[in-house]
Order: sequence, then C-alpha cells, then structure tokens
Amino acid sequence: MNILLTGAFGHIGSYTLEELLQRGHHVRCFDVQQPRTEAVARRFTQRQDPHLEVFWGDVRDAEAVARAVAGQDVILHLAAIIPPQSNEEPELARQVNVEGTRNLLTAAEAQPRPPKFVLASTFDLFGPTRHLPPPRRVTDPVVPTDPYTEHKLAAETMVKASGLTWAIFRFSDVPYIALREAHPIMYEIRPDTRFEVIHPRDLGLALANALECDAVWGKVLLLGGGPTCQTTYGEYLGKMLTAMGIGPLPAEAFTTAEYCTDWLDTEESQRLLQYQRASCDDIVNEVAALLGWRRLIMPLARPFARRSILKLSPYWKKQRQEQAAKQI
Repeated sequence: MNILLTGAFGHIGSYTLEELLQRGHHVRCFDVQQPRTEAVARRFTQRQDPHLEVFWGDVRDAEAVARAVAGQDVILHLAAIIPPQSNEEPELARQVNVEGTRNLLTAAEAQPRPPKFVLASTFDLFGPTRHLPPPRRVTDPVVPTDPYTEHKLAAETMVKASGLTWAIFRFSDVPYIALREAHPIMYEIRPDTRFEVIHPRDLGLALANALECDAVWGKVLLLGGGPTCQTTYGEYLGKMLTAMGIGPLPAEAFTTAEYCTDWLDTEESQRLLQYQRASCDDIVNEVAALLGWRRLIMPLARPFARRSILKLSPYWKKQRQEQAAKQI
C-alpha cells in the first residue's frame, strides 16, 4: 500500500511510521524540514529501507502537497499545530490545521484514483465535561473552546463533506515518551479532572491496523488507552513526578477552571483495531527509566527541581504573594 504520512517525523508520526514500515507498506513521509525532524528522519533513513520515501514540504504549500499526494492509496494526516503553540500563534495554526487539510483534500480529490483519507482529531472537541458522567462517546455533542478545537472541527467537517472515503480518529492525551522541560500549560488542568492517556506506540498500532480494517471507513472513532489508562490528571502527574524523584505538586499550584479532557468509550475502536497494550503505569515507568544515572542525584536535586517547576505556576505565585501580603 502506498501511504502518504503527514507529520511523519513528529511525536505520533514516528511511532506510526515504524509500524507501517514493519508491515512492508511504502510510506511517503511529508514533513517540514527543520533540525528536529531531520534528526528523527535520520533514524529511519540510515536503515536504507526501500519502502521509505522522505518528501520535505509544508501542508500550506498547495503545489508541494499536490506532488506528495500523487500516486498514493491512503493519506494519513497527522500534521498539526497543537497547544500551547496553537494558542500562542492561532493564525499560523489555522493555516496549518485548516488550510493545510484543505490542500490535502483538494489534491486527493483531483487524483484519477482518489486516495482514502484518515484525519487525526482530538477528544478536546467534547469541551468541559466534568459535570457529566463518563465516558465520552462519539455521539456526544462537540463544543470547540479554543483555536485548536475550532480548527479540528473545521477539518472534520471538510473531510466528511469531501467525496473521499474517510475515517476520523479522535485521540486522547498522548504523552511524550521523553524527558521534557516543564511548561506553564501543565498547571491549566485541575487535578481532579478525569484524564485518559494512550502510549504513542499503541496509537501507531491502531492507525496501522485501521488501514487494514474495512469497518473503519466512514466512521468517527475514539482512540484512548482504555480502562488501565483512565485516571485523574493529578494522579497521573503525581505518579510521573514521583517516579522521576520530584514528588507530587500541591493542588494550589493548579487552576480551578474546567478543562476539556475526560475518559473515552473506546469499546468499538478496541474491538476493531486491538491496540490497547500499555497501561498508565507502563507509560510512567518508561519515561522515568529515561532518567538513567540521573536518578541517583535526584534526592539532592529534588528541592531545586520542585522550586523551579513551581515557579512556572501563575497560581502558586499568586498564592505566595497573597500569603506574604497577609504577613505584613
């Protein structure tokens, strides 16, 4: 099968690419050329796999997109700008997430034999749902709440209206299996919020299986890690930070506002695609293992690391200021 994989060298794309190549598919990798993507691409190109084709380009470039789409059986569209960047640069995100999708659809529809189209979307489309009993289902109403969810709803609408054979997958949270710097966005989810994760390797398996499953076409499916990956945000983050030697953070450091995340009904997607393997604890342990020798020095570094991370919280800073004012 000839597959055009957009965002091939990104977070989810690299795991999906690995799975597709293992199955002998010919994969045309479409991604923006920059140091980060070049580094990931080298991990694959050094194998000299004849089934791998690297096609550098930008989904905003209609001509490059048309060249990339030519001769493909399936377009697996993962390229997107996600939060926090989509909030910081909403117009750039719209051009990539909406107009980029439009370019792909236009190019696909112009082919003598139009390829099938798979769109990656998000469970954030359900909006804040903490007041509702879980899980979220495909039939639940969608409530876009920020530029990213507005873009994904627009993309879903275009895909459904196209003349192509399509499938749409709304992902739960997909953690990076890597050691990453803390970001203030981590404090924008209240700790008691229901939270579901999925290992990117399991997600790559699901997407690869989907291309070989006739039952997915014309459907919107929810992809998440399943019951062993359903927790609360506070519990998940606490486990992750504890495993890394830092320990859980105080609830006062987090927002009290609602956030768009919940548990998902993945019964149908699991039945069709058989992809749920890793548990939440598996993900935590795999990330923590990347610390290696650094774990030995964490008892000494822990106070500094905690202070550094808490400084990123606007809520913690505000509370400290209020406490200091009361003592004057």
